[in-house]
Amino acid sequence: MTPFRALVARLRRSTAGAALTEFALAAPLVMTAGLWGVESAHRAVVQMRISQIAVLVADNASRVGENSLLGETKLYETDLNDVLYGAHVQAGNFDLYKHGRVILSSLEVVPGTDDQQYIHWQRCKGELVHTSSYGHAGDGLMSAIPGMGPPGEEIIAFDGEAVMFVEVVYDYQPLISQAFTHADKITATAAFNVRDNRDLSQVYQHDSGNPDATADCNVYDGVATLG
Repeated sequence: MTPFRALVARLRRSTAGAALTEFALAAPLVMTAGLWGVESAHRAVVQMRISQIAVLVADNASRVGENSLLGETKLYETDLNDVLYGAHVQAGNFDLYKHGRVILSSLEVVPGTDDQQYIHWQRCKGELVHTSSYGHAGDGLMSAIPGMGPPGEEIIAFDGEAVMFVEVVYDYQPLISQAFTHADKITATAAFNVRDNRDLSQVYQHDSGNPDATADCNVYDGVATLG
């Protein structure tokens, strides 16, 4: 047997590099599965926090206001600014207002009607260019709307009361790479009835001569500032 043929035969019988070869073949699959799992877990955490923020904003907006001698709680722009700032604090370090948007709406019954729904006012915060998926301020005055929410699951308000409806949209920022997730935008909604006897006529200013900033839905800006 020639030296070359002997070398080939010896290499064919050798198993010294089998484990290394198997690892090299399996590593890409194992790494892909691991990275996909990490990204999926991260997305689930972000989805949970976005849902929590929607509930937080709706709950806080349903509670805020300043009691008056007339017995009806007045709602001020500073109150709404504080509520929106609270969402920024709750979001922590994932830049909610840089990559997302919070839309707060007051769903009420048109004055003088029994149950005609309309969106009295709306406040927004965030740089993400996104308009409400469920209506805009003034909707329902000229033509009827069923309420706010997904079709067939609309939330409605009752006469003399208001519902704080919140929509949060966040442009998902992957932890590793967009290749390991199908998510592009994460959304969440929440709604709470106003807790007290609120003055529904308007959102007030403490000083009309020096009004506080209004979170206008035609403006796409970043971090909310305290009232």
